[in-house]
Amino acid sequence: MTAVPRSTDRAGLLRGVDRTALGAILLTPVLLLHAHGIAEVAIGVADLCFLLRCTVTGAWDWLRTPWLRIGFAWWGWVVFCSLPIPALGLGEGGLPSLIQAVVAVRFLLLVAALEHAVLREAPPRRWLGWIVAASAAYIAVHSVVQFVTGRNLYGEGPGSDGELTGPFGKPRAGPAFARILFPAVVPPVAALLQRAGGWPVIAGYALLLAGVSVMVLIGQRMPLLLTALGLVVVALLLRRLRPAMLAAGVVAALLVAASPVVAPAAHHRLVAKFSAQMEHFATSQYGELYARAWEIGVQHPLTGLGMDGFRYGCAQPRYFRPSFDGSQPDGGGAVICWHHPHNYYLEALTNGGFVGLALFCGLAAAWLTAMGRALRRQPRPILVGVFAAAVIQLWPIASTTGFLSMPIGGWSFLLLGWGMAEARWGSAEAPAGRSC
Repeated sequence: MTAVPRSTDRAGLLRGVDRTALGAILLTPVLLLHAHGIAEVAIGVADLCFLLRCTVTGAWDWLRTPWLRIGFAWWGWVVFCSLPIPALGLGEGGLPSLIQAVVAVRFLLLVAALEHAVLREAPPRRWLGWIVAASAAYIAVHSVVQFVTGRNLYGEGPGSDGELTGPFGKPRAGPAFARILFPAVVPPVAALLQRAGGWPVIAGYALLLAGVSVMVLIGQRMPLLLTALGLVVVALLLRRLRPAMLAAGVVAALLVAASPVVAPAAHHRLVAKFSAQMEHFATSQYGELYARAWEIGVQHPLTGLGMDGFRYGCAQPRYFRPSFDGSQPDGGGAVICWHHPHNYYLEALTNGGFVGLALFCGLAAAWLTAMGRALRRQPRPILVGVFAAAVIQLWPIASTTGFLSMPIGGWSFLLLGWGMAEARWGSAEAPAGRSC
């Protein structure tokens, strides 16, 4: 019997690893919609396949990627701050906090795997784009049906405050839709507006205006504001789309103005409730959470409280301080507490002190800078779309979920990895070099 060359075995192994990783990534958007736990498994599979490929090929050049060095520094610092050593003031949450800190590296590996291996070729990036667009359409259709009939296609009604929930049982449609809207619609809108004739232009405007209108009807304040930010980003980067982005902004404003008649529930949340919260922000729950997070950071400026530190420290009386306007002596006490402070940057502060916050800011800047350099070379619509999603995710003035919380954490890192891959390989001027 003729022996199979070792090189053939290796090639077969790498093909199997690559297909498994790609399959896991293409399944991830679907799983993020309704199976968050399984999505975690898919991310883990993609990470392990990436590390196995690098072990087999011996290609570890990706470890020198600038953003990844900052990312590992941030992650390592948070792990250190989470060590359960009370004598040194570390690890407020004990072993569970440390475990959460250690496994957080999976998201950094996901972005690296997408950038350097899984999405290196154009077809996988296109396939992922189609699946993300289908996910956006899925949320939009359920939201419209729920707005018209009072129930989504699964028979579920709106949220307790009138928000459209899309295909979900809880008001989770807005944050996900805001992040995937621009990667889903900017490329086809740009393509349609480039075609000759009136119908493609009408179709392009209709697609964009429909997406933004759905965002207004969903009725969640921060996702809508972040969508407006995304419109500005796209308009700044793609000159030929500026009229369309302006039209979308005008339509959104008109819908909000007409919401008392068209969508009273959306008007209550987007106008009445938002105005009241801004007027009394210091004593709103958001303001009280931010004040509590700042107090934790001030008392632990170097190390914070470790991963998930806000969860463990928020209800402790030693962090009760007056609200920003001084009207609440205890800042709301323990009643206001939540698992996270509803802001990524304040979360980074409570997890790792001002050192952790500085590293986190550096990581965010490194991601945006890498994509920004590619945009200066060639502002392709798909890269503009994922860049807008990254800006939405990393914008500091926003109320948010936990940075690593599923499903938004999964969407965010998936889109970041996709953006980094587009920046590295999508341009004709992509840098040469050895990669996994």
